[in-house]
Amino acid sequence: MKYKCIIFDCDGVLVDSEIISSKVLVELANSIGAHIDIEYADLNFTGKAFEDVFAHIEDLAGRKLPENHERDYRIRTFELFKSELQPIKGIHKLLDEITVPFCVASNGPRDKIILNLGIVDLLSRFEGNIFSAYDINRWKPDPALFIHAAEALGFSPDECAVIEDSMSGIKAAVDGGFDVFGFANSHNSVQFEQAGATIFFEMDDLLGIINR
Repeated sequence: MKYKCIIFDCDGVLVDSEIISSKVLVELANSIGAHIDIEYADLNFTGKAFEDVFAHIEDLAGRKLPENHERDYRIRTFELFKSELQPIKGIHKLLDEITVPFCVASNGPRDKIILNLGIVDLLSRFEGNIFSAYDINRWKPDPALFIHAAEALGFSPDECAVIEDSMSGIKAAVDGGFDVFGFANSHNSVQFEQAGATIFFEMDDLLGIINR
């Protein structure tokens, strides 16, 4: 393999959590009059730091969110994760085939990463190699999280491939000097490519693309 280390984002790359998160954000936003839908949330919130997402919602609604909005959001999403969360199709097979070290680097809190990976039977594959932006108080699109993860595993950015599904994650990887592979769909593939990512649409295809 060309790379010595693979760095995975979590939400939308390892676990199919984005639709659940978007659903709860829509409920929260519309409760204060923002009037958005799932498609809007997917396009504008995916991969963003929650501070920015909540500020965006407040701008749309023209009013403040309730005082405990982040706590309520976490409680609601954690409930849904436990009953609805699924692994990304093909991710278990992909991890079985990777022969170099890999880790997860996510904007989410560590307890959320651990919960989600545990639900979909991925936690044992990443234990000891879990990196949260909350640990260093630096969030994507800042490249600091990817750099921190690479250094912790003993690699330089040019030795690592980053797997992402959001513009903020792709920007963080590119700005940090990493090659990035964008897990894309028909709505974002052109945008991902223009941002510097090599795109793919199925996890079953990723190793072949990385090894070209």
